[in-house]
Amino acid sequence: MEKLEKPQIICHVEKSVNYSLFDTKWIPCSAKFVVMGSRPRGSGIIQIYEVSSGELKLVKDIERSQPVKCGTFKASSLKGRHLATGDFQGKLNVYDLEDPSIPVYTVSAHSTIINSIDGVAGQSIGCGAPELATGSRDGSVKVWDLRQKGRPVAVMEPEGGEDRRDCWAVTFGNSYNSEERVVAAGYDNGDVKMFDLKTMSVRWESNLKNGVCSLEFDRKDIPMNKLVATTLESKVYLFDLKTQHPKKGFAYLSEKAHDSTVWLVRHLPQNREIFVTCGGGGSLCLWKYNYPEKRKVADADGVEHGVVGNLTLLQNTVLSTQPVSSLDWSPDKQGLAVCTAFDQCLRVIITTKLNTY
Repeated sequence: MEKLEKPQIICHVEKSVNYSLFDTKWIPCSAKFVVMGSRPRGSGIIQIYEVSSGELKLVKDIERSQPVKCGTFKASSLKGRHLATGDFQGKLNVYDLEDPSIPVYTVSAHSTIINSIDGVAGQSIGCGAPELATGSRDGSVKVWDLRQKGRPVAVMEPEGGEDRRDCWAVTFGNSYNSEERVVAAGYDNGDVKMFDLKTMSVRWESNLKNGVCSLEFDRKDIPMNKLVATTLESKVYLFDLKTQHPKKGFAYLSEKAHDSTVWLVRHLPQNREIFVTCGGGGSLCLWKYNYPEKRKVADADGVEHGVVGNLTLLQNTVLSTQPVSSLDWSPDKQGLAVCTAFDQCLRVIITTKLNTY
């Protein structure tokens, strides 16, 4: 009985495709989602599917010259619902999905593949400009304001002569008013850097000893609360961002999960204490964060440092024989998600009982 009281992760629809899948995102305020990837002949593909009475209907098939690695709707309004994508050539394109033949915005953002993209403030009023962040194999992280054609508003990259590490993950956070905003970036050598866009400086950095595959704040549009990082070698790190100690930085916990690379972390839009991690063996783990009694304490010198809570594993399941490379929770329906894996399958999944937490 106890097993049934836990949330269940159920595969609702599964569809096999004949190309490599890299990313997927729900189209806000709809029962549709978009998948991005690469055809065997080396061109890129964007497809729109609709979930309709237990089946997936292909709505649109868009071919691009370059494989499409990543995408986001987060810098777009709910009315516009423009998809921003990064491709293998380093191009940043923004599409109106009503007429995706020509991008509404395009720029050669990087000299090589864009590994990760994130957007902010597309749907929130009073939280600053809608912006996109891109992280690339060329070692740079760039921030773009779509109202400014052709040039980034911020560039974070190593100085001349310094080692350029492959940037695998970028994410926005702390965007709770029109002044504050940070970008966190994760690199292949285990570096995590948090850039403060208000002061244009590195606010915090750490090294997690293994390549950082994914990073996500529990919410973008609140004062910094928590950041989760996932790495190679099956580690998940959770940082409590409420209190930054001048020497020790942020309090954190680490958890071993999946027995393989942890490819991805995604927080539930309706509850920031619940998140899912996706593993190299095709597994999903559903976690809940439990806060400590006190979130900060003072040390012997009277300097405050953070106190980290703990994680409860709510459920784990294996969906695929291959790594789950992307997952997106529906912003509109709690527990509904779409994910892609390297077995060339896209799956719509339903997680039950999330409303009980």
